[in-house]
Amino acid sequence: MSIKVGDRLPEGTLTEFYEKEAPGCTAGPNSFKVADLAKGKRIVIFGLPGAFTPTCSAKHVPGYVASHDKLRAKRVDEVWCLSVNDAFVMGAWGRDQKAEGKVRMMADGSATFTKALGLDMDLTARGMGVRSQRYSMLVEDGVVKALNVEQPGKFEVSDAESMLNSLS
Repeated sequence: MSIKVGDRLPEGTLTEFYEKEAPGCTAGPNSFKVADLAKGKRIVIFGLPGAFTPTCSAKHVPGYVASHDKLRAKRVDEVWCLSVNDAFVMGAWGRDQKAEGKVRMMADGSATFTKALGLDMDLTARGMGVRSQRYSMLVEDGVVKALNVEQPGKFEVSDAESMLNSLS
């Protein structure tokens, strides 16, 4: 069963790679409870099949990076990119996409959180294992307020522009 509008985000832990030590965070991978990260915040989360993949690298992440200021103007506190990759890969991809300070590159290496969302897909037959479906959601204080899940192979409703158009 997939998460839906009105549901609270499931419990889970995501990992983020820090280039340098920061208050409360060491250099390298740092784990965070989703509930703690989402508490009291308005967050856009977009999930995608994988780091360094064609549509994800050419369109999905760049759109959110470029729309950072517009999203902030619509009262979005943070933007998260969520993928079933490890924190090292997500950190390298974030550097490549120049996402620092704009999009938090959140790793769900074992797909545990993605499965809890009900937004996983099995690409084992294509040699990619379990991955995330492509989606975007608006979350306020841990509750899903909008959810846009793409049909397989599509990129039509989870992009930054569609999210911007849906925000009040």
